[in-house]
Amino acid sequence: MIYSLMAVVFVLGYIAIALEHNLHVDKAASALLTAVIVWTLLVIGSETLLTNQLTDGLSATALLNTELRHHLSEIAEILFFLMGAMVIVELVDAHDGFAAITNRIHTTNAVALIWTIGTLTFFFSALLDNLTTTIVMVSLLRKLVANKQMRLWFVGTVVVCANAGGAWSPIGDVTTTMLWIGNQITASHIIVNLIVPSLVAAIVPLLILTFMFRGKEVHRPKPAKAPIESSNVNYLGEYTVASAMAINGIEEKQVKLLEAYSNGESSAAEPNPLDAVTPKMRISILALGLGALAFVPVFKTLTQLPPYMGILFGVGVLWVFTELVHRHDQWHVKQQMTVVGVLTRVDMSSILFFLGILLAVSALATAGHLIDMATWLDDTFGNLYVINILIGLLSSLVDNVPLVAGAMKMYPLLTDSALAGLTGDELARQSMFLQDGAFWHFLAYCAGVGGSCLIIGSAAGVAAMGMEKISFMWYLKHISALALVGYLAGAATYIAMHVM
Repeated sequence: MIYSLMAVVFVLGYIAIALEHNLHVDKAASALLTAVIVWTLLVIGSETLLTNQLTDGLSATALLNTELRHHLSEIAEILFFLMGAMVIVELVDAHDGFAAITNRIHTTNAVALIWTIGTLTFFFSALLDNLTTTIVMVSLLRKLVANKQMRLWFVGTVVVCANAGGAWSPIGDVTTTMLWIGNQITASHIIVNLIVPSLVAAIVPLLILTFMFRGKEVHRPKPAKAPIESSNVNYLGEYTVASAMAINGIEEKQVKLLEAYSNGESSAAEPNPLDAVTPKMRISILALGLGALAFVPVFKTLTQLPPYMGILFGVGVLWVFTELVHRHDQWHVKQQMTVVGVLTRVDMSSILFFLGILLAVSALATAGHLIDMATWLDDTFGNLYVINILIGLLSSLVDNVPLVAGAMKMYPLLTDSALAGLTGDELARQSMFLQDGAFWHFLAYCAGVGGSCLIIGSAAGVAAMGMEKISFMWYLKHISALALVGYLAGAATYIAMHVM
C-alpha cells in the first residue's frame, strides 16, 4: 500500500511540475512538497519496505537517517556546482562580457545567420551550460531579428543546438554534470565519445533549415537599450531590480534608480553602471569567467577533489577581482557589478527544484522502486541502447533531471573486479556499466538531446518559452520534428561508432 502510494505521489508531483504554467504554481514548490511527502511515506512504511536492509539490530529510523544524509551529500555537490556556475555566468553578463563576441555578427542573410547562431550556441553551451547559453542567445536574437515569427524559428534552433552542445561537455548540461560528479563518466572520455553524435544532432536540423530559409533576409530592430537579462525566468515573469531591492529593504529612491540603470537609462548626475566598465575590463571578466569554467575539469583531474570545489575556486577568484576593480566605484555600480549584487539575480528557484526532485528520486531508490523499474525495462526491452533512446524520448515529456537520477540509481556503477569470471555476452553487457561505459555515455547523450523534442523537455526550452512566449503547440508543429530527426541521427551515429 505505502509502496504504491509513494509512486502515485511522485507521479502527481511530476504532473504538477509539467503543468507549472497552467497551475500557476512554481515547479520548485511542487518538487519540494513531493520530496517531503514521499520521504514521510517511506518513514511510515519503513518496517515493511526496508525489511531486507534492517540487519544487526539496526532500527528503521537510523537506517533512513543514514540514507538521507548519504543522498543529501551527493545532491549538495550538484547544487553547489550549479550555484557557482550561475554566479560566474551572471557576473560576465553583468559586465556585458558576451558582447565582445556577439557584436561581431553583422550578416542579414537568414541561412548564414542561423548557422552562425547555431555554431555559437553549440560551443557556448559546452563551455557554459545549455540554460545560460539559451538566455544569452535569445537576448542576442532580439537585437538581430526584428520579425517575431522569424525570430521564433531562430529561438527553436537555439534550443536544439544548446541541448546538443551541452550533452558532450561535463559542465554543459545538468544531467551530464550529475553523471560526471557521480563518477559514471570522466571529462575527457565524454568529450571524445559524444562530440561527433552531438554535432550530428545539431547539424541535421540546421541542414533542413538551410533549405527552408534559402533566399530569405532578416532585418534588425531599431537600436534600443535593453534591460540586463537574468536567468531567473519562470511563470511569474522576469526578474526586476525593484522586486529584489524591495525584498532587501532598499529605499524606494534607490529602487527607482537601479531600475533606470537596468533599463539602460541614465542621467548626468547618476551614470549607467556599464559606463564604469572599460573594454579592457569587459574582456578580462569574460576571459576569467570562461577560464574558470573551463578550468574545473582540469582542477578535478589534478587534485581529485569534486568539481564543486573547482567552481567555488573560480567564484572566489572572480569575486576578489571584481571587488578590486570596482573598489572606487559608487554603490549603485557595485550593486550591479560585484558578486554580492549578482547573487540577487541567481535563479534560486531552479536550485530548489533540483533539490526537491533529487530528494524525491532518492526516496524511491531507497524504497526499491528504481531497481524494480530497471528489472522491468530489462525484461521488456533488453537492449540497453533501446532503453536509453526511450529514456531520451521520455525526457522530452518530463524533466530529464529525475530520469537521469533514476537511471543512476537503477543501474549499478561497476568496477573491473565485478566483471571477474564473466564471459561472452554477459561480459559485454556488464562492461557497459563501468566508468565511461557505453551505457553512461549514451545516457548522457539521450537525456540531454532528447529533451529538445518538446519545449517543456529541457531547461533551455522552458527558458526560451518564457522569454519569447513560445507556445507549446507552435514548437510541436515547427521544431519538434527537426529535433527528433537530429536526435535519432545522433543516436544512430553513436551506435554505429560503438557497435560496428
